[in-house]
Amino acid sequence: MSQGGDDLKQDLSLSDEQGMRLALAQAQLAAAAGEVPVGAVVVKNGQVIATGRNAPIASRDPTAHAEVVALREAARVLGNYRLEGCTLYVTLEPCAMCSGAMLHARVDRVVFGAADPRTGVAGSVLNLFGHPQLNHQTQVTGGVLAEECGQLLKDFFKPRRVNADPVREDALRTPDAAFAGLPDYPWQPHYVNDLPSIVGLRMHVLDEGTKDAPLTWLCLHGNPAWSYLYRKMIPVWLAAGHRVVAPDLIGFGKSDKPKKDSFHQFETHRQSLLDLIERLGLQRVVLVVQDWGGILGLTLPMAAPERYKGLLVMNTTLATGEQPLSAGFLAWRDWCQGQPLFDVGKLFKRGNPGMSPKEMAAYNAPFPDKGYRAALRAFPPMVPEFADSPGAAVSRQAQAFWREDWQGQTFMAIGQQDSVLGEPVMRQLQSQIRGCPEPMLLPDAGHFVQEQGRAIAEAAVRNFKP
Repeated sequence: MSQGGDDLKQDLSLSDEQGMRLALAQAQLAAAAGEVPVGAVVVKNGQVIATGRNAPIASRDPTAHAEVVALREAARVLGNYRLEGCTLYVTLEPCAMCSGAMLHARVDRVVFGAADPRTGVAGSVLNLFGHPQLNHQTQVTGGVLAEECGQLLKDFFKPRRVNADPVREDALRTPDAAFAGLPDYPWQPHYVNDLPSIVGLRMHVLDEGTKDAPLTWLCLHGNPAWSYLYRKMIPVWLAAGHRVVAPDLIGFGKSDKPKKDSFHQFETHRQSLLDLIERLGLQRVVLVVQDWGGILGLTLPMAAPERYKGLLVMNTTLATGEQPLSAGFLAWRDWCQGQPLFDVGKLFKRGNPGMSPKEMAAYNAPFPDKGYRAALRAFPPMVPEFADSPGAAVSRQAQAFWREDWQGQTFMAIGQQDSVLGEPVMRQLQSQIRGCPEPMLLPDAGHFVQEQGRAIAEAAVRNFKP
């Protein structure tokens, strides 16, 4: 695990790059032993006096991080637990445990390679070394050979991530290649696979901007859309310095797709969204909803009102089972049953004639064949139709919340060409939301109003003040 013999000593003054390459050699030895590839060396007066590599698995020791192993050996070599005058090189930004050990040992300087955005405390999660109250100040230099150090970790974890994130036997996962070259959708995917309500299913979440942003726009799509629907609105909110979180519901987009229609239940999808909000710890939220994004999403804030500052609502409804479903919706439901393999892209183009072939292909991308379309079949009949339909009772509770208890700001936009959830339905919803002002009307927009979303997003930024 560590060495301190004469064969490691060098009578020369090491550059930071030279020191980091010695640490990288230790990281490679850790990888060969099946340990997370992190390596460290301790240098004093130009001599390497100790090395260390990750060994918690082999040693059954949770403290056997590369830095701690190297510190122990350096203290043995010097005969003193104080390591004044020493520099520690490590390939990964140190964690709180290792940083505390370095400060306690009074190491003069720490040089690290790759940053660790999850547990690094030399500037990523926090800067433990930057507290003037501490009686010892250790200098920190980061980013030395960062790409090489990071690549070693990526190469190590890549096959393990594949094996650790299998597709559930009752689900399908659209191949990544289907989403290559999407127009106006440059953002990297993020996935969560530990939501209690959908154990083992992987949900895709577009998550852009910083966690401490003044507002977080939580964008919920409907059927048969996915987070691609918000591509024209997201840049506006990011440019304003805000965070955007746009999940793909299970069965849609880049999320896993259960094979059976029966998987899709109102409460399952609602609870998965509640789990996601809790998992991400979202605060200062502006809830952005349309279509099923509203049918489900409008039932969420009453569970934790303190998380929400605003509502941006477009062409949707609360399905309480108290009123008959509109003729337009019933026609849509019947059409879906008669056209189970309908072209999703053509559906979007019908209300947005200027849509390009590549944009149409992007809407089709999640559904390469009929096996991936269970959600598209299941969602239309899942809208609560009667007072005792699944989801109707919680929707009535939500209706009372919006009418009596909602304390946030509201902005409503209506695509007036929508024959299913158009202006008459939205005017009724407006009357049920406490303090909802006169809506923004878009005379040329259809049901998927986000396709004219830039103007809406800009108006919403002016409306919602952090």
